[in-house]
Parts: sequence; C-alpha cells; structure tokens
Amino acid sequence: MTTSMGTPLIEIKGLSKRFPIHSGLSRRVTGEVRAIDGIDLTIMRGETLGLVGESGCGKSTTGRAILRAIEPSAGEILFHGEHGTVDVAKLGRTDLKRIRRKMQMVFQDPYASLNPRMNVEEIIAEPLICLEHMSGRARRERVTELLELVGLDSGYLLRYPHTFSGGQRQRIGIARALALEPDFVVCDEAVSALDVSVQAQVLNLLIDIQERLGTTYLFVSHDLGVIEHQCDRVAVMYLGKIVEFADTETLLRRPKMPYVEALLSAVPEADPHVKRERVAIRGEVADPANLPSGCPFHPRCPYAQDVCRTAAPTLRQVEGETGPHLAACHFAEALTLRGVGA
Repeated sequence: MTTSMGTPLIEIKGLSKRFPIHSGLSRRVTGEVRAIDGIDLTIMRGETLGLVGESGCGKSTTGRAILRAIEPSAGEILFHGEHGTVDVAKLGRTDLKRIRRKMQMVFQDPYASLNPRMNVEEIIAEPLICLEHMSGRARRERVTELLELVGLDSGYLLRYPHTFSGGQRQRIGIARALALEPDFVVCDEAVSALDVSVQAQVLNLLIDIQERLGTTYLFVSHDLGVIEHQCDRVAVMYLGKIVEFADTETLLRRPKMPYVEALLSAVPEADPHVKRERVAIRGEVADPANLPSGCPFHPRCPYAQDVCRTAAPTLRQVEGETGPHLAACHFAEALTLRGVGA
C-alpha cells in the first residue's frame, strides 16, 4: 500500500504465518491454519495505524510477527531506520537483538505481562540491563524518568505489581516498552482489560507520548470506538487477510466492504434517542484451516453474488478523496453501505 503521509517506517510485503495441524499418535501434519495470509501494509513514521477485526482474525498474530515475537512463515518486514533499511524477517539472532531497541510491545493483560517476583524498578530496567550498558545509578535515573513520563510517582520503585491497579500496571508496561526509546510500538489490545474511565487515561497518555517522542504505533483492537479516538488510518482483517484499508474518518463514515459495515453497525450509539439499525451477519466465522472458495466472507455476506462464491476479490483502490481507500469486494463501488453516524 502507498500513501502520501510522511515517510514509511515499516513496510510489510506478503507476510504470512501458518500453524501446522498435528494429528494421531505420530503427530503427523494433516493440515495448516492460515493465521496471516499474505498481507501487505505500510506504517508511516509518527502515525497510529489501527488493526481491527473479530477475535481470531489474525490481528494479534500480525503484530507479534512484525516484531518477530513469533516467526513468520513468509514475507518481508522492512524497517526503515536511521542507519538504513533492514528486513526484520531475515535477521539473525545478533542483529535481531540490536533491532529490538527500536521495536517494542505493550501487551494486552497488565496482570500477566509483569513478573510478580520483580519490583517496578527491576521490571522497567530489564530492557536496559539486557540491551544497554548502564551503571546502576544511571539506570535508576532512567527508570525514574520513565515513571514520571507515564504519570507515576518515583516512590513506587520498590513496590511489586500486585500492589497496583490495572491502569497503573499498564502504565508500568508502557514505561518498560519505552525504556529504550523505540521508534515503533505494537499496542496489542492495550486497554481492553481496563475499566472504561481508566481506558481513556491510558489512551490519552499514549497520545501525549507520541506527541512528545514521535513514536509510531500499531494499535491492535476490536473496539472501534477506541480506534476512532486513537488512529490516523485503519486496516480491517478477516480470516488472515486485510479486507479494507483507509484513513479513520473515511472508513468509519463510508465503508466499502460489507464485513466492515456489519462491524460498524455494532458500535454503541452515544445518544440514547438515536436508533441505529443493526446489520446482522448470518453464520459463523469460517474454519481458517478450511477456508471457503472465492471471497472468504461470502457465506455470511448479505450482498453475495455468484462471482463471490468462485473468485476471491483482490484488495484494490475504490476511492481516494482523502488518501487511499482499498477494499476487497467485487461490488465495492456499487454498494452503498452505512457507516457510523449514517
């Protein structure tokens, strides 16, 4: 995908991740699950790109594959750093450790992502110990600075995770991710485990950090309300593929793919006097180990035609008034779909 915004930080080309299915006592491979199925994506420097979809669509797997937290099966992950471009997918262990300084992650569950046997200072200092050669004093000063950055008191240094609330734990996780001043951070459902009021605080914190440090985010979420607040552009995934891509305003107001229309119809309306007609999707998500022919969404699509059952649509540009708007639907130009506020 191409865009006129800024310059690319990360370009993903043909990224795939397939998990083998083992059966029987011999554990022989009898099939595979296509968690990510050949996606292309460009993340611009300084932006927040949203990645959304139903549970099991492959969005979290995509974020982890970009960081090589899991090994991709195929594709390129081009990182355009200050010292040139490298393909993260092909880096050896030593070079991968070096690039870790520039690519970090904030995990979904703040209760599970922090070691309960380590205090706050040890948790935040861990990447500094692993990847930087800093004296103990310099390390403590850096940890104190990071705590202040995420809105926590330096008096918390010696406290343990169980003494904090969920929002405070997530702030500690964010501080750890920022310890090495990364250019790119994957936020994997970073606020989904938090109360709504705490979600707003953490989201605003991430925006403040981006404005101060110029950090680039990949924001993985199933909550379109959060995506609207947080993201510059949005990519929607379904069964391992990107099915629609546009800037946030365009995608929310003028969707071009029926699956996205259904997702948007489920967004709660803030005004209790406004009644929105729900777009119901029939059936269940297809088995990713046994995908249907043609368009993967056609068994559930209310607009499906014969061609949808036999030919898979390509992700193509359907309009471009405020930037590229791509959709994988045979009838994207012909359909008039309802967005948020319609």
